[in-house]
Amino acid sequence: MIIHTLKITTILCFCVLTLSAQSKLSPKVTKPSKEWVDQKFSMFIHFGLYSVYGGVYEGVPVKQGYSEQIQSFAGIFSDWYGATANEFNPTKWNPDSVVALAKSAGMKSIIFTSKHHDGFCMYHSAYTDFNIVDATPYSKDLMKELADACKRGGIGFGVYYSLIDWHYPQAYPISSHNADPLTNEHYEFNLKQVEEIMTNYGYISEIWFDMGSLTPEQSKGLYELVNRLQPGCMISCRLGNDYVDFAVMADNEYPDYKMGIPWQTAASMFDETWGYRSWQVRGDVQEKVEEKILSLIKVISRGGNYLLNIGPRGDGSIVEYEKDVLHGIGEWISKNSEAIYGTEANPFHTSFYWGDVTTKNGNIYAFVSKMPNRSKIELSGFEGKVKNVELLSTGNSLSFTQKGDRLEIYTGKDIQSHKTGNITEAANEFGMGSVTGSVTPVLKISFVNGFTVKPSYLITNGELNPGNSMPVFGYSSLNYYAGYKSLIGYDWAFKTRKNNVTPKICFTVSEVGRKLSLEIGGKVQKVTLNPTGHKKITTPKGSVKWSKLYRKPGRGVFGNLEEEGVDYINFDQHSADEISNWNDVVGFKYGETYTERISPRQSVVFLQEIESDRDQTVAVKLGSGNGVYILLNGSYVTAHLSPERLKYQEELVLLPLKKGVNQLVVKYYNGYEKELSYSITPLNEWIIYENNLTPVSLQRKEYHTVSLTADDAQLYVSPLRLSNITIEINK
Repeated sequence: MIIHTLKITTILCFCVLTLSAQSKLSPKVTKPSKEWVDQKFSMFIHFGLYSVYGGVYEGVPVKQGYSEQIQSFAGIFSDWYGATANEFNPTKWNPDSVVALAKSAGMKSIIFTSKHHDGFCMYHSAYTDFNIVDATPYSKDLMKELADACKRGGIGFGVYYSLIDWHYPQAYPISSHNADPLTNEHYEFNLKQVEEIMTNYGYISEIWFDMGSLTPEQSKGLYELVNRLQPGCMISCRLGNDYVDFAVMADNEYPDYKMGIPWQTAASMFDETWGYRSWQVRGDVQEKVEEKILSLIKVISRGGNYLLNIGPRGDGSIVEYEKDVLHGIGEWISKNSEAIYGTEANPFHTSFYWGDVTTKNGNIYAFVSKMPNRSKIELSGFEGKVKNVELLSTGNSLSFTQKGDRLEIYTGKDIQSHKTGNITEAANEFGMGSVTGSVTPVLKISFVNGFTVKPSYLITNGELNPGNSMPVFGYSSLNYYAGYKSLIGYDWAFKTRKNNVTPKICFTVSEVGRKLSLEIGGKVQKVTLNPTGHKKITTPKGSVKWSKLYRKPGRGVFGNLEEEGVDYINFDQHSADEISNWNDVVGFKYGETYTERISPRQSVVFLQEIESDRDQTVAVKLGSGNGVYILLNGSYVTAHLSPERLKYQEELVLLPLKKGVNQLVVKYYNGYEKELSYSITPLNEWIIYENNLTPVSLQRKEYHTVSLTADDAQLYVSPLRLSNITIEINK
């Protein structure tokens, strides 16, 4: 079988919310607002003409695809589907009740589907009569009713808007992927509709664009329109081409990496659908409550906002199961709200076996989602004197001991018998007793004078490189299928006895001319990488062998690479089924550019084994099409997808090899072309350039911090592309 040796990631994502989103475009507007960042939990509503079907067409459940896309998956003729508007009369819709439900669940805003892919508008659009006022017996602006109810109820209101439209005559027709371009006529139509939404429905907290494959000019135009009409409105990354105020993960996705931008996970009650599905097997309410609470905890502990969907029936009523789930979540939140709203993400650079962490006002909140098989949980890696530990829901104090940076919290009597880590049984050890809803306990850890977190890696040799950094990721999204985590910065912590240092940056030809911002010990230097010196590096003869090469078709969106986090795949021990996707590549010529026919949104993945007789850095020149995603021994090296839609590009990449067999994984992605070009060229020698920087005076501290970001990034989630950088700090 294939042996996957998994690396344990020690850097948990937490959000650095100090960015002025898209400041190059809107310098007078700072996004996100504190209100948007602090809300943490919101309601998504998928409600439209598709709700009438309930996932059933001609008496048969449609089991392929999401139910809100039933027109496409059931193959319903456009005129037949349009005629359904005659039956759409959601008289059981009560916007004030919906707002009350959201508030009881602890949700701070509602995002409503103004128009989904079918083109049917749930508001009164002046640009099509295919809307709920002009085409249905309901004859009222349902979205306006909800916007007004949100205002009365004191919660935020936002909208979802589909960039594709199966009803608009000058748009691309229904396709299998929903990422079609916009014709000029369709783009102008979208501009008009977005303008009326931004003008007629009061303050809009966010607009959730979705699907389509826009040109950079189209994305920019819509972004600027929203900013002009609603300067505080947050704009989702699915507008494309990196015109973004907040990142949106793939549906029901939870990132496990450090994020340096505002972000959100949108989740459905069931992965299979967002719109109402009458035949959905719903299961146990309590299990779903706990599932969604754990998802909420994952998101907020990583610095994001959680957007949980409901799908009303065609008559406007809310599914009772979904009501019950939301009430269950709300009951738990009401007891633990202090650990949720207005908090910051896990400040530690490690994950904990027992659960997740948030922080606020100098306190740590520990969400114990997995009980240990002993009578205590442990927390370490901080400086500060613990004053008290209590169960947040009751205020009951818990016993603890502290030795330096190590805290042990005692859960009560021994729970060794709970081998499965059953949270319901174990919660009683915290004195929670019987609780309706999830019983995930939250512990509040307070300190005498606050706390600080120690760096996960303290550099003492003065050499800072990507491998010993704490990387900061954004989320670049040129379109739905081209979303990926984009590395946008590096952070380091280093130790030195010197009071004054003169940093030196080393780089390759790929970085010449780049503009950087380098912060050392709180002092910022603006740097343009123009060489002041250089040295030739040569790989020792016979020390490296580029050996076996494998390939397979890529899967899913550009950012999906299954090999990430897998430090070694053993091809000598496998079954036929497990290795069936991989094929040996015979006769590959290094240094030659290959071109092959491939459809847009498709990719190929190569795995190159490299044998080294020592720990050393080698260089390779990689040629790629629109996008490339590179791993070395399962670890992220770089990823980028060209917004300029370059057909072919080359870059030099340095690879820090370990002694023995290394595995280089390269995903070549074709976003737009009819063919894909790629190449792999190992280099025996290359040039390292040097820049000496301005001397820096350091205060007397145990350690100092360094941050590196790009000053020449086109947009603030654009990838850094500085994986070859080394900073020498003590020389």
